[in-house]
Amino acid sequence: MSDELLDTCERVLRLVGTDAEAEVTLTSGTESLTRFATSFIHQNVADAVQRVHLRVALSGRVAEATGNQTDDEALARLVRSTLDAAQLQPVDPGWPGLAPVADAPAVEHWDGATASAEPGERAARVGDFVAAAGDFESAGFCSTEGVTVAFANSAGQQLSGRSTTATMDGIARSGTSDGSARASSASLADLDGAAVGRDATRRARESADASDLEPGRYEVVLTPSCVVDVLGFLAIYGFNGRAVEEGRSFARIGEAQFDPAITLTDDVMHPLSVGLPFDAEGTPKRRLELVNAGVTSALVKDRRTARALGNGESTGNAVAGAGSWGALPANLVLAAGSVAPDDLVGAVERGLLVTDLWYTRILDPRTQVVTGLTRNGVWLIEDGRIVRPVTNMRFTQSYLKALAPGAVRGVGSDLTLVGDATFGVGAYVVPSLHLASWNFTGGAKG
Repeated sequence: MSDELLDTCERVLRLVGTDAEAEVTLTSGTESLTRFATSFIHQNVADAVQRVHLRVALSGRVAEATGNQTDDEALARLVRSTLDAAQLQPVDPGWPGLAPVADAPAVEHWDGATASAEPGERAARVGDFVAAAGDFESAGFCSTEGVTVAFANSAGQQLSGRSTTATMDGIARSGTSDGSARASSASLADLDGAAVGRDATRRARESADASDLEPGRYEVVLTPSCVVDVLGFLAIYGFNGRAVEEGRSFARIGEAQFDPAITLTDDVMHPLSVGLPFDAEGTPKRRLELVNAGVTSALVKDRRTARALGNGESTGNAVAGAGSWGALPANLVLAAGSVAPDDLVGAVERGLLVTDLWYTRILDPRTQVVTGLTRNGVWLIEDGRIVRPVTNMRFTQSYLKALAPGAVRGVGSDLTLVGDATFGVGAYVVPSLHLASWNFTGGAKG
């Protein structure tokens, strides 16, 4: 398959000719979804993906276009329209040129059975989730995705790769409470629908008859789902080279901006990661240490931001369609600790265990002040024991301060892949965290 896709990429480059710089990405695969609500499957859908993306530069005049057909006539139309559009563009002073020839790391997060999974295989996991929920009403989805991607440019770079992802995400609900759980992997066989259902149902059961809690600062134990939200904002608004270029970032290379317990990498080669070993510009990905024992040590850059910053090459983090955002990490890994999740709770004097953060919005990118809500289970902890469920609360918290030196009291051993990370870019591998302080400002109703 990858050889066939690369041949098509070369056909496109030949059609472009030698008067323009050009790069082409061809994506082929299947995205499938089984959804359920009120404890019944109500939708099975599948989308056969075929996408050709072409970017050209004519003497610094840049244009790009996308099509979904690969016959000769369709490819010729795509090339003509893209070249015509480029001639109408002003010269782009920031055009960094094409990625040079370089090998991608030898990693492949691929499972053939997941790529070809039938609706019945996803439905079986949904059935296990629903059975585990028992009398609780349940809803959610099970998805599978398998894509093969080929890249070629007129500078001679050629790469191909393939990746699969499977995700189970569900909620169990009673008349007074909700509980959620999720799991992701490169292999559908790794997903245990019954286990995910039991976790969601336990949280719903233990959240029944929740009562209000006074706003204020509390210790928190954040599950991996919450940690992904925190890291997503730090990545997009902080470690993003474009944000640094524009003066919107908190990141200061070489400074101890985080607790020593925090080591954060972008690492597609991690065994729990998913995704491709190269980025949208054809630059190979590599393991990039963003934070080393609390010290900010690197930024993510695409070719444009690397050129603008003038201090190095692309880190392999270009994202298709993210020209205004800049580079984004798709494979964040937060180093695990040695503490079991239950022991994180056991170390809390008085605080909250939080299942999910949602409806989170940035208030100040430079200080990372974010506001949002909790959902799907919050519990008060006193003297290391969960004593009662708490109604959902609003928070206004600097994510940077939440992870600052002295603020991290424990890092869990429960390293978990969480798919569809913040803003839908990539999937992160993270543990639970015990943090010293989180600012809850009111109830969810106002």
